[in-house]
Amino acid sequence: MANVTWTPEGRAEMAAEMRDGRTLVAAAVSHAVPGICGACGSALTCATCHVAVAEAWLAATGRPGPDEDAMLDMVEAGRPPNSRLRCQIRAHAGLGGLLLHGPVSAP
Repeated sequence: MANVTWTPEGRAEMAAEMRDGRTLVAAAVSHAVPGICGACGSALTCATCHVAVAEAWLAATGRPGPDEDAMLDMVEAGRPPNSRLRCQIRAHAGLGGLLLHGPVSAP
């Protein structure tokens, strides 16, 4: 289990525990995090789950794979170096305390 905190733009922080293996977008949607819709259902075709991962968590969340990397190049708001897609990050014990900012791009 991992405890994850979301900081939606202009809103109070929201925190929740996530089961191992669950994607961060699925957890955000089930906890009604504002601005996160995951329009493609985690099919890696829309980038509406774009997130800026806090610098301290980049190693724990891993690097984007080739398909995610290509999708990130097309995000509406531009691509900061700490960009990831929530649908490609799965919860694990090493993510306990993870802080996610955003959404970065509007769904």
